[in-house]
Amino acid sequence: MELLKEIRIKDIIDILIVSYVIYQLILLVRGTRAIQLLKGIIVVVLTWALSVWFKLNTLQWLMNQAFTFGVLAVIIIFQPELRRALEQLGRGTLFSRSSSDEEQDVTQRISQILKAVNHLAKRKIGALIVFERETGLNDYIESGIPLESQLTAELLINIFTPNTPLHDGAVIVRKQQIMAAGCYLPLSENPFISKELGTRHRAAIGMSEVSDAIAVVVSEETGQVSLALNGQIVRDIKEESLVSKLFEELRPKTKSKEKTPFWKRKGGERQHG
Repeated sequence: MELLKEIRIKDIIDILIVSYVIYQLILLVRGTRAIQLLKGIIVVVLTWALSVWFKLNTLQWLMNQAFTFGVLAVIIIFQPELRRALEQLGRGTLFSRSSSDEEQDVTQRISQILKAVNHLAKRKIGALIVFERETGLNDYIESGIPLESQLTAELLINIFTPNTPLHDGAVIVRKQQIMAAGCYLPLSENPFISKELGTRHRAAIGMSEVSDAIAVVVSEETGQVSLALNGQIVRDIKEESLVSKLFEELRPKTKSKEKTPFWKRKGGERQHG
């Protein structure tokens, strides 16, 4: 009886460890092209299981061949992702990362954004910058020109400089990378949005309606900076409020603090979305 209990405890621990590893691997590939690979593997495995269940010999043979050569193909195609994962494992950051490091990354990201936004606002250069969070934005990233470049103020300024190929459309930022520029976003169809707002502002609101993304907009007409979140937009937001809100939303989440409602924060006019 005691031996049986010991075996059960070991099985539970084994299952928990494997579940945790799978969960962390999913977090690692989420939002990258490797997630498409994961979906493909699931389809292949399900097809193989059906071929075994219904004794479809030809289909089962094809699936066996796919397994045989598929592993080699995966290693070749996704070599950069595998190398990055092994590097993170060597640094001890694959399964854990200190909140202080993450907060430092967020601070650096906001610093670059603020520098670019101030430059663009002073010169009344229109811009639309979207921050990806939990909801993946791959569909919208694919609508633009892929960059996957380090996030810097200088690059953002160059992208939005008038009469350049990438000036129109949005820039989508994922963590420390500019994933793509010239992206097309869904426009909000909310009839209560002010008629003064142009396409950029409507796209920012529309993006915040269909995802948890945050969008920063620089008006081409007035140079005012606006912030869109959860279908709402704060127009002419002040620099202190912009930094505070971006840090609050992008930093690692803690359960101890209760968030201040977005519409109660100072620094701009609330616009329903």
